[in-house]
Amino acid sequence: MADMATGYDILIIGGGTGGTAAALAAARAGRRVLMTEETDWIGGQLTAQAVPPDENPWIETFGGTRSYRAFREGVRDYYRRHFPLTPSARANPLLNPGDGFVSRLCHEPRVALAVLEALLAPYLSNGQVTILLRHIPVAAQTQGDRVQGVTVRSLETGREHEFRAPYTLDATETGALLPLVGVEYMVGAESRAQTGEPHALDGPAQPGNQQGVTHCFALSYHPGEDHTIEPPAQYDFWRNYQAPFWPGPHLGWTDLHPTTLEPRTFSLFGPSDDPGQFMTRDQFVWGQQGLWHYRRLRHCANFAPPPPILGEPEDRGRDISLVNWPQNDYWLAPVIDVPPEDEARAREAAKQLSLSLLYWLQTEAPHPDGDARGYPGLKLRPDVVGTEDSLAKSLYVRESRRIRAEMTVCEQHISSALRDHAEVFPDSVGIGCYRIDLHPSTGGDNYIDIGCCPFQIPLGALLPVRVENLLPAAKNLGVTHITNGAYRLHPVEWAIGEAAGSLAAFCLDTHTPPRAVRADPTRLADFQARLRAQGVPTEWPSVYPI
Repeated sequence: MADMATGYDILIIGGGTGGTAAALAAARAGRRVLMTEETDWIGGQLTAQAVPPDENPWIETFGGTRSYRAFREGVRDYYRRHFPLTPSARANPLLNPGDGFVSRLCHEPRVALAVLEALLAPYLSNGQVTILLRHIPVAAQTQGDRVQGVTVRSLETGREHEFRAPYTLDATETGALLPLVGVEYMVGAESRAQTGEPHALDGPAQPGNQQGVTHCFALSYHPGEDHTIEPPAQYDFWRNYQAPFWPGPHLGWTDLHPTTLEPRTFSLFGPSDDPGQFMTRDQFVWGQQGLWHYRRLRHCANFAPPPPILGEPEDRGRDISLVNWPQNDYWLAPVIDVPPEDEARAREAAKQLSLSLLYWLQTEAPHPDGDARGYPGLKLRPDVVGTEDSLAKSLYVRESRRIRAEMTVCEQHISSALRDHAEVFPDSVGIGCYRIDLHPSTGGDNYIDIGCCPFQIPLGALLPVRVENLLPAAKNLGVTHITNGAYRLHPVEWAIGEAAGSLAAFCLDTHTPPRAVRADPTRLADFQARLRAQGVPTEWPSVYPI
């Protein structure tokens, strides 16, 4: 090990959505933070994975923390200050730059990055927060039930550094720190005997049965031009692949409705084959509109035409759409807790699938009229995702390792099919809401899509059963394979990270270990009061505002 650094109050390993929220919360509380991040962009789902936020229906008025809503408004303000919006778009308080249907705020990942960096800027300037980009954890030092330090390696130089702090937060995308520090955890699908969940496995647990992953990419469309890529190495395989539970070839317009599992058929731009089509989010009907509009990041109708310039780039003034579709969900092999060579092979296969989907779209995808095939004008946009290979910097991994926690949230706690209201957790440290949404898995399971009550995040789900000073700050809290499907989305991951960062700071301020905060009603009430004062709701109102 090259050196050891102390003087930090909190180490945050992983600078994704949850890690960034944790760093902001700890810095607001006056603590000194070191945060590492594997890529060169903080923000995770919002940036490096390029995924527009999936959110609850009330997010514009409730259902997120004050800081998350500040981020959302920061995105809109950034567009108003720096982009040539039309007058109507600029005046729209609910501006959706991409007018995509997946979210009320479909935005370009670079904008999210700029806003997150601005939120952290005061703390980076005064030295409270230090960020090491392109660093990964490679070892940990423990003593008994405590983490003493974490060794990280630079992906640029190979140099290793050991850092120590009273509290360590795992905010990695896969819970990568958990095995290094010896925290007990689960991965993959539990059995019904373990959790009692109606949708859990009938037989034994399957650690290798993990949700499919996706390597996202961005496109613009240039009719009359040819931007066809070279045939990907695995194109022949993916062109002919069809899962046993799928209604047609993986590279095709027909997939399954996640809830009914009935086949449904799409097209690229909808029945009119119009890339500029616009309708409200509430008018979108699966199977009747084009996938192009589902995750569109930039809708030109919201932007003033770019002024003519000498040698004007053809990319200017084009819609941009993100491809995170059923057709590039990869589910043939897991990426967590497998030998490194198997993980690398699966990640490369996910990348090959996405490139194969693009090549199919450019050369073979049927048009609505049934005659024409292929859209060669589809163009990869490396400038949008910030990479040379034109795919997102990071694989979108929906499911992480999950700590064995003092309290594990199960399907029966939050499913609207099983109860009228979610379980009330007296130790709640945040809220969230999303359907229990599981994509097809590496175990051959089809979609699991279950209605979900607006739920709480119990403090017990942030407490490992044994280790005292490590906290989960992303999708790696005490949930199951099933409930991860609701707790994995952007505002919920943000709330988890914010709660973890706030908890570590509170424990340092009060000289109280996390487990004792939960066990002591007075300490718990004090911590919850601090959260609420910071704009973190811990319960849902009896009537949800629209």
